[in-house]
Amino acid sequence: MKNIHEETLKLEEITLSALAARESQSKGRLEYEEPCEIRTEYQRDRDRIIHCSSFRRLKHKTQVFLAPTGDHYRTRLTHTLEVSQIARTIARGLRLNEDLTEAIALGHDLGHTPFGHAGERALNAVFPEGFKHYEQSLRVVDKLEKGGRGLNLTAEVRDGILCHTTGKEADTLEGRIVKLSDRIAYINHDIDDAVRAGLFKEEDIPLEYREVLGNSKSQRINTLVLSTLENSGRELKMAPDVKEAFDALHKYMFANVYTNPICKGEEGKAIAIIQALYTYFSEHPEEMPEDFIRVAENESPQRAACDYISGMTDHFALNTYNNIFVPKAWVE
Repeated sequence: MKNIHEETLKLEEITLSALAARESQSKGRLEYEEPCEIRTEYQRDRDRIIHCSSFRRLKHKTQVFLAPTGDHYRTRLTHTLEVSQIARTIARGLRLNEDLTEAIALGHDLGHTPFGHAGERALNAVFPEGFKHYEQSLRVVDKLEKGGRGLNLTAEVRDGILCHTTGKEADTLEGRIVKLSDRIAYINHDIDDAVRAGLFKEEDIPLEYREVLGNSKSQRINTLVLSTLENSGRELKMAPDVKEAFDALHKYMFANVYTNPICKGEEGKAIAIIQALYTYFSEHPEEMPEDFIRVAENESPQRAACDYISGMTDHFALNTYNNIFVPKAWVE
């Protein structure tokens, strides 16, 4: 059988930009593995992420609106897919490595807590080592998946996952594309969800932003992607007026959605649930599943509690809290 992997790498040498990350230049995996005859190393990473249990749980984790009852609000999974779509479009347009970009995008939020950033803040406030979802995402793929063996991803995917938000920039342009695409995705789909929730209307967005970016989600995303493609080289850039409007729109969203009492009215309860679970499982590590008992023994009960709770879906966290703390009714 023809070695499809080798044929793909030859094709990449012809079609990819000189700035693209290449498998031949990869820093490799934590543990060496024999190459696959069909898939490139970055394609294998993408497939491992898609098939892991942490990825499946994203469908029941909150994005912004806590425990929404409507069918069309975003979850952490739909957010991840939207990031992947935008990132792949930019990578393809710049002739960068689309497979690497996709793998990073699909794995970037695997460590996110239930109840969105409220859950992240709750754990960060009580865990002595601090808690950041991007660090937890790397821990998931390195140490927690597959019964503690991890996914053994390539260094470039791991770096992109760790560096997809604040702090150090990713080593590859593909990783930096995911960071930008994450921001493009969440600002625009959060506008969509906020309009659905009745927090404001599209026409309430200041006219000066809409004149530059567009009057709908698709127009804004198209403007931001096109501007990135037209202005990027060794660095990712947008036209100055587009970047200024995009940054201003981000501030508008913080004022009108991310700190809105209607949107965030249940956050105090969510934080209380997460912190109560953290205290309980730190003191009763034997009540966690076997994988996390091992973490408690090898590292600390507090570390294990963080790992266990951050992997929960919203509903599982609620049910676990109720089972532990809410008295059960007597049955005759």
